[in-house]
Amino acid sequence: MTKATTASIRSFLLFGLLSLAWSALPGTARAQSCSDDMAAFGKSRTTEIDALNAISAAHDKKLDPVAACPHLRKMKDIEAKMAEYMAKNKEWCNIPDDFIAKFKESSVRTATVAQQACALAAKAKQMQESGGGVGNLAPPPKLPGGPL
Repeated sequence: MTKATTASIRSFLLFGLLSLAWSALPGTARAQSCSDDMAAFGKSRTTEIDALNAISAAHDKKLDPVAACPHLRKMKDIEAKMAEYMAKNKEWCNIPDDFIAKFKESSVRTATVAQQACALAAKAKQMQESGGGVGNLAPPPKLPGGPL
């Protein structure tokens, strides 16, 4: 597995732990709106993780940076909003400080992976637009079409 795939799996597992910890918190003090809000964030995040896993599966368990970049950016934005929400509502929602800190660390890793993937995607696009091949090599010659 690539580092990006491992990071997305790690993020998915962290969210699973968030859900488990969330359900273990004292229920009387926790407001229903917190659960609903976190579930909405989680659903959006899971959608992006599923898309990244599909990209990885289609490319021999490697994450294609061109296809993954938009999904990683969305996931980075979702995690940033989740972290902000948790920090803002930690007392109301009974979210422990150490959990928020660990989630923020995970979201920084996601942002780093997104930045790397999108930089690679931009390079690939630039090379494709310039007609260049890998490095300074010329692109491979086009084969004639039609019957041989």
